Amino acid sequence: MHAPIDSNSLATLFSEARTHSAWLDKAVPDALLEQLYEQVRLGPTAVNSCPARFVFVRSAEGKQKLAPCLSKGNLDKTLAAPVTVIVAYDEDFPETLPELFPFADARSWYAGQPALITENALRNSSLQAGYLILAARAMGLDCGPMSGFDGKALDEAFFAGTTWKSNLLINLGYGDASKLRDRLPRLPFDRACVLA
Repeated sequence: MHAPIDSNSLATLFSEARTHSAWLDKAVPDALLEQLYEQVRLGPTAVNSCPARFVFVRSAEGKQKLAPCLSKGNLDKTLAAPVTVIVAYDEDFPETLPELFPFADARSWYAGQPALITENALRNSSLQAGYLILAARAMGLDCGPMSGFDGKALDEAFFAGTTWKSNLLINLGYGDASKLRDRLPRLPFDRACVLA
């Protein structure tokens, strides 16, 4: 068992962390993105399936390809972000299970069940997106997760001819804290939780 992390670390990950929409003009090094993935890949997923795939859009060409897929409200902040992560999932993830989960024939559990594959890929890639947000914050980056994009257009632009499908987007960089709004309310325990 591990000791709880300290209050400063909790603040970095949760209580003081914010969703950013404005960004400082400061690049995120590719080496930091690689270090980020090294942390994200360690988070647990069902049968170690690891279905998430990540496209780190950071070039002018990549942003130009992404722009037509974005909703109007997400366009400016995404183009200004140093990096936009397309969190996708691979519908062919069962093919990696012999390597990632060698203890059982987990690939056979999904054979001929496309709805089960999509359900599990979406659920576990969403979980991995959460790991990415927490790891990014722990490594000094700010995040702006969002939907608000045309998934069909994005998949055609970035994943045509593959088994990858988009799930969500996360802007990454160094947020401009001077542009933050007051934190919005959250539901209290008694309205969001049940002790059963």
